[in-house]
Amino acid sequence: MRPTQQAPVRVAIVGGGCAGVAAAFELSRPEHLGKYAITLYQQGFRLGGKGASGRGPADRIEEHGLHLWMGFYENAFRLMRECYAELGRSRQEHRIADWTDAFFPDQLTGVADKLGQHRWVPWAVTLPPAPGMPGDPGPVRRWTIGDYMSRAVTLLRSLLEAIQLRDASWAGAGSPSTPAHLSPGDVSNGVLRFLRFGGLATMAAVIEAIGLLQSIFASAPLYADSFILRFHDAVRSAARQQIDALVSSDAALRRLWEIAELIFAVLRGVVRFRLMSDPRGFEAIDEYDCREWLAINGASERAINSAFVRALYDLAFAYEDGNPERPRIAAGQALRGTLRAFFTYRGAFFWKMRAGMGDIVFAPFYEVLRKRGVKFAFFHRLKNVGLAPKSALERDGQSFVQSLEFDVQARVKGGGEYLPLVDVRGLPCFPSTPDFAQLERGAELSREKRQFESHWDARMAGKKKLEVTRDFDLVVLAVGGGAIPHTCKELVESDPRWRIMVDKVQTVATQAFQIWLRPDMKDLGWNAGPISISGFVEPFDTWADMTHLAAEETWAEPPGAIAYFCSVLPNRDLAGDVGGQPAASREIVKRNAITFLNRSIAHLWPKAQRAGGTFRWELLVDPARHPFKGAAGEARFDTQYWTANVNPSDRYVLCLPGSTRYRISPLDDTYDNLTVAGDWTDCGFNEGCVEAAFISGRLAAHALSGSPRLEEIVGFDHP
Repeated sequence: MRPTQQAPVRVAIVGGGCAGVAAAFELSRPEHLGKYAITLYQQGFRLGGKGASGRGPADRIEEHGLHLWMGFYENAFRLMRECYAELGRSRQEHRIADWTDAFFPDQLTGVADKLGQHRWVPWAVTLPPAPGMPGDPGPVRRWTIGDYMSRAVTLLRSLLEAIQLRDASWAGAGSPSTPAHLSPGDVSNGVLRFLRFGGLATMAAVIEAIGLLQSIFASAPLYADSFILRFHDAVRSAARQQIDALVSSDAALRRLWEIAELIFAVLRGVVRFRLMSDPRGFEAIDEYDCREWLAINGASERAINSAFVRALYDLAFAYEDGNPERPRIAAGQALRGTLRAFFTYRGAFFWKMRAGMGDIVFAPFYEVLRKRGVKFAFFHRLKNVGLAPKSALERDGQSFVQSLEFDVQARVKGGGEYLPLVDVRGLPCFPSTPDFAQLERGAELSREKRQFESHWDARMAGKKKLEVTRDFDLVVLAVGGGAIPHTCKELVESDPRWRIMVDKVQTVATQAFQIWLRPDMKDLGWNAGPISISGFVEPFDTWADMTHLAAEETWAEPPGAIAYFCSVLPNRDLAGDVGGQPAASREIVKRNAITFLNRSIAHLWPKAQRAGGTFRWELLVDPARHPFKGAAGEARFDTQYWTANVNPSDRYVLCLPGSTRYRISPLDDTYDNLTVAGDWTDCGFNEGCVEAAFISGRLAAHALSGSPRLEEIVGFDHP
């Protein structure tokens, strides 16, 4: 069904999150000379998907959760940088003109370390800047497992040197040292020297042996697995004997040794499972949970339950059914994500945005895409992807999408175009609520409290059915993974691959809240500087200091601190009544947040707690009044912001052990005129994040147009 006519190829992109926007950006490039006529269909009134944000009272930024970009997000940053360059904002007229105005390095990160039963202590680390900037143009670097292992050995040596020097201020591995060019005979002789009785009796000898281990991994195919494992195990055993007693009474050094233990386990597992020679690479161990795989390769229980590993699971919301007692993530993807994050970041490990993700990411993409001629159909809720009946197929012909069926949630007055952005002191932003004044019966819709982004609000102004060849030629399905069972019933019912994908590639609800406070962080008892921290106590295991956003909001008296919190929302805590789920689940998140602030926040902010042991609610800032009038105690939380991300399209996609092989690739050509895009697809980085969505969107564009070339897509390492 691919069109052959000279007229523009009509592409329907369904979903305006990162993947859909990335696909639209690639297909609308000037290099295509207008070949593709693109319409992006979006439920509700704004772009963003799980990354959507809006402006609420006092122009405060209200997010779906905590959105930090990482320094290895090469595809996301590359397109973002190109978008800002094309946007062409003047610094004289716009305070956020270039990508360097929109993003800034966030060097301080950390984890929360649990000491005893009831005490939590943050471990803050300043990760050093790395050369270059994410998204820098130039040849794409293809990272091999051997490259990662070389970096890992360098990091291991740095950790052991820091422990030897009793220097817990270690902040990273830096650039990998170049292994000595030793002949196989020299390596064998060196190994035998260390394996002799007493050869690894000192820490200095262990560290020297690590250097030899690096030479072995640099040319691993030359050595038998048994040879490598024997030497590795001897070095690890010697290090453990000398270090265990040293770190038992020093929490800071103990944390370094826990990371060293994990690296030893990774090195051993890479050899045992022959990952450097397996064409599947990391996917070869995706049947295992990460903790399970580390344990069978020698990591201690202390190491696999360390703050570092907990943070790895927290950042990926990697809890089956949202249950914190069921941490599960595919080992291969967990290793790929961790190694890329730590060893391939550029500029900074984390990057924060100067405003909301809607303001910094989606508004610029909307403006650029609109200038390119992309059309936006807001208030279109996908109801069904209709497949051609078998009777319509030629003998042995490919199936194809025949129709797209939508509920039209609202109509624009005069049949015009809905304009979604508002101006916040010169910055185009998405609001937190729709502009009812642009809609037919807008005042009535407002009184009815229409929830256009709610899966359960089925009210509509009409229906629309698009037909292939009449209304579209090609389809990019870029809805959230959790929405597939609700929007693609025909696909799921007729195609076993889609049916098992829906069953195996699971999603989880998340919860988040934001608070604005009068005192600054130092007055709350936090002295380490602005930070992003994970591995903390449930129900909110991740916190980021977002105080810098106060300058972008409009307060009569700006808050001294802004804090964002997020975590999974367990299935067991979700409201049972489907129709009332959003409101009831929001109430659950509210109670979780209040309990968390009363019981747990003092571990991070000791001065935020009153003598009686509860949170000092008078610290909160009311966007309508400052100081509060009337409300007291916990009731003041009502003026803050919180959300339960329970809509199917808002749920976070998990990478459970054994699930990656069931994902469907954007390059899959089962359906002649359909490709898929999203962080739920098989895109080479199979984890819910901005980068995965951008990779997938670029792959979808390649599937339809051949551009970008696969070798230009960083991180797409499939054969």
